[in-house]
Amino acid sequence: MSDRYELYLTCPKGLEGLLAEEATGLGLEDTREHTSAIRGQADMETAYRLCLWSRLANRVLLVLKRFPMSNADDLYQGVLDVDWQDHLEPDGSIAVEFSGHGSGIDNSHFGALKVKDAIVDKLRTADGLRPSVDKINPDLRVHLRLDRGQAILSLDLSGHSLHQRGYRLQQGAAPLKENLAAAVLIRAGWPRIAAEGGALADPMCGVGTFLVEAGMIAADIAPNLKRERWGFSAWLGHVPALWRKLHDEALARAEAGLARPPLWIRGYEADPRLIQPGRNNIERAGLSDWIKIYQGEVGTFEPRTDQNQKGLVICNPPYGERLGDEASLLYLYQNLGERLRQACFGWEAAVFTGAPDLGKRMGIRSHKQYAFWNGALPCKLLLLKVQPDQFVTGERRQGDHRQTEPGADHEPRQPATAAAPVEQARLSEGGQMFANRLQKNLKQLGKWVRREGVECYRVYDADMPEYALAVDLYRDWVHVQEYAAPRSVDPQKASARLFDALAAIPQTLGIDKSHVVVKRRERQTGTRQYERQAAQGQFLEVNEGGVRLLVNLTDYLDTGLFLDHRPMRMRIQREAAGKRFLNLFCYTATASVHAAKGGARSTTSVDLSRTYLDWARRNLSLNGFSDKNRLEQGDVMSWLRECRDEYELIFIDPPTFSNSKRMEGVFDVQRDQVELLDLAMARLAPGGVLYFSNNFRRFALDEHVMQRYAVEEITGQTIDPDFARNERIHRAWRITARG
Repeated sequence: MSDRYELYLTCPKGLEGLLAEEATGLGLEDTREHTSAIRGQADMETAYRLCLWSRLANRVLLVLKRFPMSNADDLYQGVLDVDWQDHLEPDGSIAVEFSGHGSGIDNSHFGALKVKDAIVDKLRTADGLRPSVDKINPDLRVHLRLDRGQAILSLDLSGHSLHQRGYRLQQGAAPLKENLAAAVLIRAGWPRIAAEGGALADPMCGVGTFLVEAGMIAADIAPNLKRERWGFSAWLGHVPALWRKLHDEALARAEAGLARPPLWIRGYEADPRLIQPGRNNIERAGLSDWIKIYQGEVGTFEPRTDQNQKGLVICNPPYGERLGDEASLLYLYQNLGERLRQACFGWEAAVFTGAPDLGKRMGIRSHKQYAFWNGALPCKLLLLKVQPDQFVTGERRQGDHRQTEPGADHEPRQPATAAAPVEQARLSEGGQMFANRLQKNLKQLGKWVRREGVECYRVYDADMPEYALAVDLYRDWVHVQEYAAPRSVDPQKASARLFDALAAIPQTLGIDKSHVVVKRRERQTGTRQYERQAAQGQFLEVNEGGVRLLVNLTDYLDTGLFLDHRPMRMRIQREAAGKRFLNLFCYTATASVHAAKGGARSTTSVDLSRTYLDWARRNLSLNGFSDKNRLEQGDVMSWLRECRDEYELIFIDPPTFSNSKRMEGVFDVQRDQVELLDLAMARLAPGGVLYFSNNFRRFALDEHVMQRYAVEEITGQTIDPDFARNERIHRAWRITARG
């Protein structure tokens, strides 16, 4: 066998340049880059060294042969011609991996089968002894890559992927692979900082991957020093003496590195469930003396080092995959930026993110950015210098006195070594424009809110078309609904505007950032607006007109309280005394609670949803109402057909459409209004009043209804000042029997 080999090293997409530098430093010659791989020439010693020391590669492949092929027979013959007896015992085990297509091979499984057949046929003995297939731990792992009519046949010297170092047996929800974490550290300048004796801190460390990789770099520990089984372990071309020499050298370097005074490497993690798994990983890596993990939130993160100690802050914040993550993620990045400016003055920082738009919200300019891939997800590494000339700052403006969180210091703490105070990041131009509109609306609504004692109200409803949001206050919580942008709007611009608005909301309203909930409202069909979106089960008690009601801001698209119907509920409360009240499509029965509060003789509330009727029961019992207040589960139309009771006051607020499995057919408010109102008016006692309302924007009251009954449109009387900007929020009518 030749003393020099062609080697292929595979890696995650985007690491090719870094891997080429690393491999060249480890002895690879004539290095060339490919997509997710590099290749070059090396002797056996260098091949072993790459297996042991590469922090970035996935696999080290030793090329056995290249040959042209135009069909499956060429493939079989090309593999058969290799002297496989030099590589594997006849009773050994193999695994074959095949990639690429063309030349008559359109199925990788078929290609792998052809390669396996050729190897088995070559090694089969006269008495029938032959290699077996073992996909998990084979003696020999064979790769064949088909590239534009050429077959590249290789042995995998690494065995399992080199990113599997062996220390991370426990991991969090979205861990970075170890070699990607090492690449981020190298790009962030950690080898230089470590050589200078610098510190490292990760404020969102998860199970400690960045910390362990940083510790191994700093202590000169070969990343795969503890691996026991290799792809070459049972290969007949393996040179054990040469491997032992290199392994012993690596052991000696690790011992010398660990004998040095340890660098200060610390991780902080908010989730208490990850602390012990992280500490276990550190212990398996042999770095317990170098690395410590503590529980802590990003908002309280502060590297507790010597005052003069500087170093690198590195982290991989969550990217946000669920609807409604935008607000919490924006504030997470803002908090991270604030903590860097206030507690890490003079440090360097590296933020690895799949949401670079959020990275811009930290209030610190990145002086360098690198593109990476985390699996199929494009990511950016933002490199920052925590210095005043990099801060995106501004003077506090007149009227900005509400722009700090409750309980926070009005001015950020000045770092001991700073020459000038660290200022808070200012809002962008768009964010300031949005804040100005919010402040204007608050001022206009202020007198009405104080006079009426209103706790829950709308402060913004797409007033500016480019900021298509509804912003509702529920005591000290904010519920934000983002209306889906038209297709003509660039999604990136829509996202940036949402982040601008979310940055402005807590500052302008004086609300804690953790009390902002965001949802996306799109055109709903059937009962989708009533479907559960999350399962936090957190209810907030609010007050309206002397009654207590429960709202849930997180679990459903709607909160359990339609704010625009406040005047209607108050009207029902004023008119209910001594009357039997019927509430159809009752939702959480807030109108029934108001009727009971107003002295109704009885209330009956009908809805198809057991979930909302349970919620209604809680609303009633919260106010001490139970015995005279019936809750009926059923399809409203069917229920009305069977009902024989009479009511002096009826309220109907139907959905636009409903197609529940538990009801007959599909309810359409425009189509079915006449039948609905006829059935309901049949239950109205002499002299009684029926209030009918809905929010279907194109709704037109049927002329048959106006001919049969006395109808008065009262929409204007049922819209409070907080909805005056949106006159189409609903329409309402007062209906009574004629003469």
